[in-house]
Amino acid sequence: MSVRHTEEVTSGVEGDPGAGETPAAGRPPRRRRTARAPVWFALPALALYAFVVLVPSVKGAGFAFTDWDGLNPARHFVGLGNFRQMWSDPAARGALRQTLIIAVAITVIQNALGLALAMGVHSMVKSRFVLRVLLFAPAVMTPVVTAALWKYLLAPDGAINGLLDGVGLGSWQQNWLGQGDLALGSVIGVIVWQFAGYSMVIFLAGLQGIPAEIHEAAAVDGAGAWQRFRRIVLPLLAPATTVNLMLSIIGGLKLFDQVWVMTAGGPGNATETLSTLIYKNAFQFNEYGYSVAIAIVLTIFVAIISSGQYGLLRRQERTAR
Repeated sequence: MSVRHTEEVTSGVEGDPGAGETPAAGRPPRRRRTARAPVWFALPALALYAFVVLVPSVKGAGFAFTDWDGLNPARHFVGLGNFRQMWSDPAARGALRQTLIIAVAITVIQNALGLALAMGVHSMVKSRFVLRVLLFAPAVMTPVVTAALWKYLLAPDGAINGLLDGVGLGSWQQNWLGQGDLALGSVIGVIVWQFAGYSMVIFLAGLQGIPAEIHEAAAVDGAGAWQRFRRIVLPLLAPATTVNLMLSIIGGLKLFDQVWVMTAGGPGNATETLSTLIYKNAFQFNEYGYSVAIAIVLTIFVAIISSGQYGLLRRQERTAR
């Protein structure tokens, strides 16, 4: 090889560090680093979030360890007294029980009904587009307006009892919001009625993402409708199921609007939830410190249940894949 040729090769290697490199045996080639946005771009948003949410939340949580009434500037440190009071308070234990009942009932019934509706409007029924709009319409209504409407319909002299009397079923008339078990069931029914369409839309998006070829291949192999639903549809709907279950369980645990408008926690404490109990203790009984303690327990409760449910559902998603 000539000296001139050797100099050209050497200069080419020096000018381009990667030109003369060859990956070592068994070692993958290096990847170029992708440019990333500087972290400080997010600092204004983080600062605003901390100022509006984090700082007031941390400062407010400190009131849980005092006997502050929300009005008097004077307050005294009581340690864990408010938390001990909560566990010995029958109203708080009852509110916790009703909260769990509502959350579980909403999660099960709403998602089962939403999946059934999604399967129905996903079929080739001619009116499926109109049905989708009608079934989703209650979900866009304000919860307070919906609760006020149903409070009127379920009144002793309301439209529901009037309809039952008009069709000859006067013996079925009830004081729907004036009896403990009926009031709790009525609240659950109203929430399911309003948000079943919301769950339907999420399930419908999952159904539309399942290729038709999979159903056709399963049908050719002799799989029936139930087998296709159980072996194909349900596993492929795992992401949509995760979203729906998370939304419904969190919404049920922190439920306030519908309960407050329809029953205000009554009759007695039959429909009392942790959220309505927090409101009453803070703004009616002037026990602000105690209400903050209940709010902290509710926050921890929601975080534990939602994170545990999310972890379980994510494992099921990976198994389905």
